[in-house]
Amino acid sequence: MRIPKQDALNWYRFFAELPEGEALSPRQEELKYAVLRQLEDAAAARRQPLLERLRHPKTLGGRTLYVGPDERFPKGCGSCLHGTGLSAVRRTNRCDANCPFCYDYGQLDCQPPIGDGLWEIGGGRCYAEDLPLLLSASRKPTGVAYVYLEPMLEIEQYYPVIRAFHDAGVHQHLYTNGIRCSEEILKALGESGLDEIRFNLGATNASDHVIGMIAAAKRYIPQAGIETPMTPDFEAVFHRKKAAILATGLDFINCAELHLNDNNIVNYWGESLYACRAGYISPVWSREITLRMMLEAEAESWPIVVHDCSNMTKFARDLNLCAKEGGWFGRTTYGMEFDSFPFEAFLPALEDDSLPFVKEEPLPPGYRAGDIVI
Repeated sequence: MRIPKQDALNWYRFFAELPEGEALSPRQEELKYAVLRQLEDAAAARRQPLLERLRHPKTLGGRTLYVGPDERFPKGCGSCLHGTGLSAVRRTNRCDANCPFCYDYGQLDCQPPIGDGLWEIGGGRCYAEDLPLLLSASRKPTGVAYVYLEPMLEIEQYYPVIRAFHDAGVHQHLYTNGIRCSEEILKALGESGLDEIRFNLGATNASDHVIGMIAAAKRYIPQAGIETPMTPDFEAVFHRKKAAILATGLDFINCAELHLNDNNIVNYWGESLYACRAGYISPVWSREITLRMMLEAEAESWPIVVHDCSNMTKFARDLNLCAKEGGWFGRTTYGMEFDSFPFEAFLPALEDDSLPFVKEEPLPPGYRAGDIVI
């Protein structure tokens, strides 16, 4: 169903006005998904000219897109896309930043604790001294990632855990905003066996301190880079500080496509949004920023990897993880991160003249304005 844009706008306006909790009928669901497909195709068509200008794109076996030297591609991403997925290790339920793109925006002060002395690993909880048992009783992961929320707030607790995974031969990467980072901490992380550190440079508007910490990290940790959602604010500050950032000797920039949920969408209300495979909802401009950065890296021969960590990459990640867990063919948990579908949030995209639908066909009988759609 190639629904015309005006019909799409009319139907989404109607759906947005329905009482909260009222379910759509099967035909109304068809219309809902027809609009999502049209918006996804429109977003893809708008970025296609950027993709076609890439001279040497690489795909890591068809699962993502990047440019730059293969040896600098983050090994944690390789584990995520071809290994046993993103095995999250969580401990810290607090943060010292308040980023508009954070999935927990507005909820940072009420994040549930993991438990006194406990670590959440694979959804279960254990003490650090339980790791030998865990590693002997479970299939060893190809990699783990230290996430949620800011590890530097209690980084001393992480060293023995990092050492245990290192001794077991597990690749480890850690995410940080870098605010509390120091050379002493980076040295201790390297000595503990951390393989890779990723700085969310957008969290501090590319502060000079964090840029300096990226350079320091390269002295102690095998791989150091940036991973941050692509927003217009980050694109602007990156270009103001590009020379200093590239001079750090970093290995990669993971350009995360910003995706939204009930918490952070308020900060991007009014932007043109699309949904990838009826899953993650993102501003159309986010991946376009990534592709512009990749083109710039090629044109200027940056000696680093610029990685398109897009919604499609997340889709591939989830397919890989589900398959590794023994899921049936095609199984995935990739999906929309909203409690109820945000019809109103898509109205700006349907009113955006710069986002035309690629192909339109008249609606069939039973779906047109004035028809009773049940």
